[in-house]
Amino acid sequence: MARAIERIERDIAGLKEAISAIAVELQNAYASYLTTLGQAVRQQLILAIYHLCTQGYPENFLSLSLSQRQQLQQVIRKLSQQAAEQLLVYIKSEEDKGDEADEETREADENTSSFSPSTSPSPDLSNPIELAEWQQNLEEATQEILKNLSHNANLLLQKAEILPKKLPEPILAAAAAASEASAEVMPGPPNLLNLVIEIENEQQSEDSSLTQIMAINLRLGEIEFADATLSSERRHIRNILGQLNKLGREYQKRQREKSVAEAEAAWRASWFED
Repeated sequence: MARAIERIERDIAGLKEAISAIAVELQNAYASYLTTLGQAVRQQLILAIYHLCTQGYPENFLSLSLSQRQQLQQVIRKLSQQAAEQLLVYIKSEEDKGDEADEETREADENTSSFSPSTSPSPDLSNPIELAEWQQNLEEATQEILKNLSHNANLLLQKAEILPKKLPEPILAAAAAASEASAEVMPGPPNLLNLVIEIENEQQSEDSSLTQIMAINLRLGEIEFADATLSSERRHIRNILGQLNKLGREYQKRQREKSVAEAEAAWRASWFED
């Protein structure tokens, strides 16, 4: 029995070594992916806002002075840069990356919040369970950054009087959640919500009218779809995760075998005949 346990332990040690090697590859893949994603987010956010200002609300944009337009564009660039930096917060070794938000951006819009998610502790690279949790936290943080960026971009556009002053936040949130839940690329311009809603007249509560509302809604699926490099890096990550999942199942199987073997040995060691 002791030899069987030793054999299982050797198998587990070999699996942990293999898992660690692939885990390093996964971290490197995510570092590359998030760098590319940051660049893509900057580009596609600007394209989405361009479409919103020129196609969605051209009259509102034209009502701004030249200096107001330039100020809006400058703040949007800084906002997107901040988000791009935060996409690397789980990979880079610097702590409290989110506390380094650009002060000029904060002054430009006091409603702009930090993008920094709560950082995840470094996982044990040989432990598939910790790796899975780390990867899940990273994906959730990425989605949260895009959600916050969309929200803050809409606030900036609202403050600049491009978007209506009273955005129906619950409706926008529900529509954004529904679109994100869909794996399909949505029709129309990417990274935009285009809704027709019924709004009551404040002066005459019985009257209401249908109003079309367009707002920023960055979606990871649409961002990846529009960037060939980003799509390729996502496929690479999926391939690595497939290898890790296979090794993880084998690791759990061997751990189970070890527990059973140790329990059998303990039973025999404590058993005695009356």
